[in-house]
Amino acid sequence: MSNGQRVVREYVQRGHIDQKAAETALLVKKTRVAAYCRVSTKEDDQLNSYAGQVEYYTKYCASKPEWEFVGIYADEGITGTKRKRRKDFNRMIKDALDGKIDLIIVKSVSRFARNTIDLLSTVRELRERGVKIFFEKENIDSMDVKCDMVLNIYASLAEDESRSIS
Repeated sequence: MSNGQRVVREYVQRGHIDQKAAETALLVKKTRVAAYCRVSTKEDDQLNSYAGQVEYYTKYCASKPEWEFVGIYADEGITGTKRKRRKDFNRMIKDALDGKIDLIIVKSVSRFARNTIDLLSTVRELRERGVKIFFEKENIDSMDVKCDMVLNIYASLAEDESRSIS
């Protein structure tokens, strides 16, 4: 018996909630969460960032009892300007569209995409399917349709930065 089941059983025994409410509480589906990590080069500082992202999101997602951790999707040494070359990104989007993921957490807009069109089209496609993306650094929730303008600005900046680095 899980800790959550024990707590619900105790509430029923004490009369705080009835049996039907308890059964409903136990049937509530956990949010299926994945994290996306990416670095654009294989330089040492980038690889350290990559390892840090993977470790952080693994621990963070595992610490949330209301979440079912689907896993880390990560592209190492791959630019974010072209979606077609990012194998794990594309696998994550497919899994989300197939109903395996409810929430995607990513460090920042620039980690998710450095191409404005790819970013906005992917966000909208996932939003239509009820899949939320949370961009931590910018504190942006993709389910808020008002976020599209802000995402457009961040994506444009990331795209320009990528061009200047190249």
